[in-house]
Amino acid sequence: MTGTRILGIDPGSRYTGYGVIEVAGSKSRYLACGRINATVGEMPQRLLKILQGLGEVIAEFQPQEVALEEVFVSKNMASALVLGQARGAAICAVAQAGLPLAEYAAAQVKLALVGNGRAEKLQVQHMVKVLLNVREVAMAADAADALAVALTHAHVRSTKMRSGLTLNKAWG
Repeated sequence: MTGTRILGIDPGSRYTGYGVIEVAGSKSRYLACGRINATVGEMPQRLLKILQGLGEVIAEFQPQEVALEEVFVSKNMASALVLGQARGAAICAVAQAGLPLAEYAAAQVKLALVGNGRAEKLQVQHMVKVLLNVREVAMAADAADALAVALTHAHVRSTKMRSGLTLNKAWG
């Protein structure tokens, strides 16, 4: 299949998940997934690890588009700020590569894959494996989340292309 390669990113300050799919028409094919381990060092070194790790993923898989999960802010603002820094490192990697970026809230991803914006993580992981036909592939939760973001973007871009809308940001 020759189509558009999409990199999905689930940013985290300790583990940043990534997933790469290829989309042609209504078909999506799994290419790779994994996570960047940024658990060692102080925050500046961890952010650099995320930036460099995503740079390596981009160089290896050559995506044409990138989709990123937005930060979910609950009650812990300190955690949200740390996650925002990880997102910033991911965004810098994407900008450095000159790739277009779309962002999606977790509820949008859950709605697109499961049909319920409040779906459980296990339901999302199950649908990722079903939609990409990768039942035998072991994947960390953050890698599965990154694939879910990529699949959401594939669905949104397909809908926008059919309707003639431009690809800018999320479906907001």
